[in-house]
Formats: sequence, structure tokens, C-alpha cells
Amino acid sequence: MFGLGGKKHRVSSSVARRAPVTVVSKLRACLCDRELMRKVALTAFALILLTVALQSWRAPFPYREGDVLPHGVATRVDFERVDEDETARDRDRAELAVPLIFRNDPSVLDPLPQELESALGEIAQAMSISDLSISTRKDFGLVPLEAGDSARLRLAASRFGAEDAQKRFQDLRAAVVGPNMEMANTQIVEMVADFTKFISPMINVGVIDPDVVRKQGLDPRNFDDIENGRYLLVLRDDTPAAEGNRVLLPQVRVENQLNEAGVLGKSWLSYPSLKQEIRPALSYWIVAHAQPTLRYDQVATKESIAEVREAVPNAIQRFLVGDLLIRPGERLDAGKLDLLVDEYNQMESSIPLHSRLTRVGIIFLLLVALAGVNGFYIVRNEPRLFECTDHLAVYLGAIVATAFVAHMASFDPFRLEMIPILFSVLLLSIAYNQVLAALTAFSLCLVLTLSGSGRLDHFIVLISTCSLAIIPMDKVASRLTLLKVSFISAVTYFFMQMGAHVVGAQLLTDVFTNAPLLILSAKGALYCLIACVLAAACLPFIESTFGIITDMNLRELGDAHPLLQDLIRLAPGTYNHSQQVAVIAETAAEQIGGNGLLVRVGAYFHDIGKMLKPNYFVENQQGDCGSPHEHLNPAMSTLIIIGHVKDGVDLAEQYHLPQQIIDFIEQHHGTTLVEYFYREATKLVEGQPDRKSDAEEASFRYPGPRPRTKEAAVLMIVDACESASRTLTEPTPKRLETLVHNIVMRRLTDGQFDECTLTMKELRTIEESVVKSLIGIYHGRIRYPDAKEPREPQRQPNPAETGTYAVVQQAEAKPADVRN
Repeated sequence: MFGLGGKKHRVSSSVARRAPVTVVSKLRACLCDRELMRKVALTAFALILLTVALQSWRAPFPYREGDVLPHGVATRVDFERVDEDETARDRDRAELAVPLIFRNDPSVLDPLPQELESALGEIAQAMSISDLSISTRKDFGLVPLEAGDSARLRLAASRFGAEDAQKRFQDLRAAVVGPNMEMANTQIVEMVADFTKFISPMINVGVIDPDVVRKQGLDPRNFDDIENGRYLLVLRDDTPAAEGNRVLLPQVRVENQLNEAGVLGKSWLSYPSLKQEIRPALSYWIVAHAQPTLRYDQVATKESIAEVREAVPNAIQRFLVGDLLIRPGERLDAGKLDLLVDEYNQMESSIPLHSRLTRVGIIFLLLVALAGVNGFYIVRNEPRLFECTDHLAVYLGAIVATAFVAHMASFDPFRLEMIPILFSVLLLSIAYNQVLAALTAFSLCLVLTLSGSGRLDHFIVLISTCSLAIIPMDKVASRLTLLKVSFISAVTYFFMQMGAHVVGAQLLTDVFTNAPLLILSAKGALYCLIACVLAAACLPFIESTFGIITDMNLRELGDAHPLLQDLIRLAPGTYNHSQQVAVIAETAAEQIGGNGLLVRVGAYFHDIGKMLKPNYFVENQQGDCGSPHEHLNPAMSTLIIIGHVKDGVDLAEQYHLPQQIIDFIEQHHGTTLVEYFYREATKLVEGQPDRKSDAEEASFRYPGPRPRTKEAAVLMIVDACESASRTLTEPTPKRLETLVHNIVMRRLTDGQFDECTLTMKELRTIEESVVKSLIGIYHGRIRYPDAKEPREPQRQPNPAETGTYAVVQQAEAKPADVRN
């Protein structure tokens, strides 16, 4: 009235009462969504497990065997360590001082005097060498050795052999017989008595045979030590170690005992009956007959050595802050790497608890950020992964397992992290798509690098190998693709590892002469091959266990499947229709970035339910016998038509088709109206109010569900358009365009696309692709000369299809009457 206020506008009461949408209200709605909260809790639990699996409380250890450190490494903390090499050398020296224990069994030599007495008696009776037995001749070296003679005889011949066998025989016989033959027995008894005393030192100390000892378990290196002066401890079976005899090897060798300096060689003069001229012959006989009495006691020796080694104290190395551990330009070997590990462990033990918790918190926040990036992509582009809690759990579990295995295997001497990373990335690329696999590969490589080596060159090698392995995985037509990927990834890893060395060490001259680097690069390439082979081997198990369908599965399904064989035999018209729909739908799906192969195979199977009642569908009706629906009321006909969806689902489950294919069968009609029979039912109940319920629209609709993916929506559109196009008497481009547009708009206004993520732009793209394909199918041809134009029967609307009756009538109208 006074102009103090503006003009009031009328506002609807419903609009006025509508609460504004705010961030708080959106957050409240999310918190009330139990399914969403369950997925958030699952993700949080996976992040906690990932934090533990990566050992986030420990700093990265950047050193690996074979690395060249251009600036060297100085210690950051005072520490002591056991010098394993020096300790081992000290213990080895102490072990050499431990005598090897042998058990002496002197009873082996007891028969020697009696055997010598028998041999001397035979010599006393013989007049010439030929009168002696062959064994006696050989025992005293009176005949040349033969090829089959024992090593003992050969040893005796080499040390105490005679140049003149006849003279040796005469000397022996003279010593035994003496000046009078009657004195021979007395002389032999005296000689045997002196001989028994003569060999008593040998019996006490023992006799060793190197060949026999080796067979008793003596290490060849230990025998070399014995030959180089290591002591032997000789014990009787019932003698304690403290009362044993410490001897050297020459003291228990018969040939050494018989030398002039030996225990036997020095005592010849004490026994006058063993005359000078027969000593070589007797020595020959002793070497040939003396059996080894020493037996190596392996158990007692090992126990003694273990006690001595255990008593040796550890050699301690002490380092102060700033001491140089690795010189600049030095290459890390196993020993140097152990030194750095000890320094790292000491440094880790000195870090306080609050610093560790801070590091864990930072790593957890980093994982949350990476999870946010991956989660944003999954929510926006991978609904089948996000909406299915089981699939999401498997995905998160695979990431945690991969990170744990790769982290534990990333250190020397294994360095196998490439196998689990590449294995998981390849499976994700096959099961879902390349973008998800690339995001996952980036996240895994980043967190593993930060928790493992902390080196940029290591991250570059890992991510470049994974990236080049993902690129060929856009269409995995067969398992041969994985073999190609294995070769690409192996070559990539090899040269990236070599390149990283060149950049890091700035050494180009030794690239192909650096054996450790070549071995490391070759091992990494081999691990890439192993990962790809494992992925190919595990793929069938992954597909069947988690219900994942791959391009290889789809191609196998589309190749002469038994259901398709039955369809072409029982319902050839439906089969032909399915083939046409498959070609058109594949092209349309690819235009909007969908899975064209999935749509094509889904189209093959979408109408398999029709084969149970093929004659009730117009494309399978032959001749002029008429339609079975002429004798049925519209409601019954509708039940038969709608029933092909349920029949198709039952057949698909019976033949164990993947769920994604079953979804196409269920959703390709959505909840559309069987319009032809609905109109027929409406006509029957006109003027009959009491029968109005027979023409309720809900009774003439498919049960659904509506399409839930872009691919299912594409199949719905193409299925309706291909069927409707066959009813056009003149399928001109303009009529086809009008037909397709009207069908798409009717499906849109009917709400059939409400449960999928199709945009208006994508609908327009689908419409243009379908129109282009139909125009190509119904293109005109030049009439041949003198050819009579066949009389074309009038096409009738297909009552088996839904929502096309009025659309076809509109498309058949003159162009001037059609609204674009």
C-alpha cells in the first residue's frame, strides 16, 4: 500500500513445504542407508588390514643386493652387531683344532702272527718260488702285480717292492731255515714271537685306510685337513675321550709306521730274528695283510665340534654415528646388505612409539585418499562392482592379499613383488576393464614402493610394466592374448630395470657387462612370464567362482552353443531376428562406450524362450495357416507372449548361462505393454462395464525388471525397432528414422530407462546408430531388366512384440503427418 514491499508471487503450497537439499541432509541420508554404511565399513576394514599388511609402522628399507650407491652410506645411530663372517672364521679355526674321533678295534690284527707263521712254514718247505702258492708269492712281492690285484698290494709294491724276486726268496728262506733244516721250526717260532712284539705298537695306535674311512661318512674336506696336520683322537670302544691318543695321520698309516722314522721302523733292531735282508719282504707282507682297525665315529665327532663351536664367542663390530658403512660407488653384496639391515633395525628400535603412530596415521590417510580416488571411479563407472557387496569384498580382499604378499616378497633374496601385482592387475583388466586395472595398479605400486624400497626408480619400473601389460587387454579374444602380454611385460621389465640402473648409477659402460644387473633384470622378466601364466591358469576358476564373465567366455558362448542350435532348429525366424538384433545392438552399444560383445551375445540368447512355443510368434509362422492367437482371447495370448521371458530364464539357468546373459533375457522387455493384445482386449470390453477388469493395463505388461544397465537398454531399443521395422510396407529412411525415434520416446516416457544410467545424449546416439543400421539393412537395389516385380504381401504388425503397434501406424503415415 505504501510501496514498502515488492509484489508477492503465488507459490504452490507443495513447493513451499519442500525442504531444501543441503549437505547435512545428504549426509544424513547416507548415514541412514544401511547398505551404503555396510560398504563403507567393509572398505574401512580393508584399509586397516592394508595398513597392517604394509607394516606401516616401519620406515622403508631402500637398499637391495646389487645396488650401486654413488654417495655411500654412513651410519645414523651408534650400534653393535655380530660380525658373522669373522665369527664363522673364528669357529672354523676352532673346529680345525678339534681332533676327529676314531674307534680302534685291535682284534682285527690278532690273526697276523698265525698267518705269518703259516707263510714262513711254506717258504721253509719250498725249494724255489714256483713251489709257493700264488697268494704267498703276492704277499711277499715275489711276482709282478696283475690288473685285478687289490689296492693294498699295489701300495706295498710301490713302497717295498723287490727288483730281484729270486734274491728276496733266497733271503727269506735263508732267514727261516738257517744253517740247518732241523732248526727251521725253532727259527720260525722265534721270528713269530719277535714279530708279535714288533707289531704291538701298531695294534695299540691303530691302522687307517683312507678309502674305508671315506665310505664311513668322513667329509673329503676333513680328510684333507687330516693330511694337512689335523689330529685324530683314537679311542677304544670302552675308553672315554680324555684317555684317548691324539695322533697324526702318518702315525696310523702302515706304510708310514714302517718307515725308518715310524714307530715300527725304529724298532727293527730290537728284534734280531727279523734280519736286515728280510725286512722289506716282511714290510711288504704287513702292508698287504694289515686290515684297518680305525673306524670313524661321526656322531661323537660332530658333538665334539658343536661344543667347541658353541664355546667360541661372537665377534662384535662397533659403529659410531657418521662411520662410513658403504663407500661411494661400492656395489652391495650379501655381506654389505646384512650390515645395512642391522643398522636399519637398530635405527627402527630407537624410534619412539609416538613417531611410529604418526607414521601409521599418515600412511592410513594416504590409503584413504587412494581409496577415495578409486572409490569415486567405481561408484561412477562400475555399478556392478559397487552395487554387489560380494564383488566389492572380493575386490578389496584381492588388493589386501596382493599388497601383503608383494610386500613380504619384495626383499632379498626373492624380490618377487612383480608376480602378485601383475597377476592381480591382469585379472582385474579381464574381469572389469582397463581403467579400473590401471587405477588399481597405480595404487598398489605406489603403496608398495612407499612401504618397501621408497625409491622412485622402483615405482617407475613397476608401474610401467603394469601399464604396458594392461594396454593389449582391451579385447581378450583368447588366452593367446595373455601370452602376448607376458612377452610385452617381460621385455618392458627387463629394459626398464636396465634403464633405471643407468639413470640411478649414471654408468652406461657396464650395462651389458654387469652380471648382477643382468641376472636381476632377467629374473624380473621371468617373474612377469610366471604372473601371466598363473593368470591364464587361474582365469577359469575366477570366472566360475565369482561369476565374472570375460570376452573369452562371451566368444565361447556365441560359438555353436547347444541352445542356439536348438533355436535355429525349432524357431528359425526367431534365430534370424536375434542375429539381426545382435549386429545392430553391438554397434549401438559401442557408440556409447558400452560392451558391444556382451550385448551381441546377450542378443543371441534374449528370445530363446520362444523355442518352446515357436508357432505363437509371427516370425516363426509359415504359410497361410493363420495365427494360433485367432482362437485365443487376448489375455491368454498375452500370457503366452509374456511367458517366453520366464521360459528363456529357465532354459538359461538349466544350461548354466552367466547371470549377465540371464539379465538380458529378463530385462529386454522391461515392464512394457503388450500393446496389440491390450488394444484387442479394450475393444472386446467396450460397452461392457462389468468386464472392464479384463482389460486392465497391468495385466498386459511384462513383469520386468526394467533394464538396469546401458547394454540391456540398448538391447530393448534394438529389439523393438528391428521387429517393428519388418512391419513397414515401405521402409524408407525417413520412415525408419520416425519409427526408431517414436519407439525410443515411448520407452523413455514409459519409464523403462529409469533404473539404468542412460543419458539423453546417449539415447540420441543409440537412435542414430540404430537408424543407420536399419537403413543399411533395407537399402534399395537396382531392378534387373525384364524382371517381374514380385507381389509383396502386406506386412502385419507383430503381436508378439510390445509397444510397437501404434508406433508402426504412426510411421506408416505420410511424412507430412509425422511429427519429428
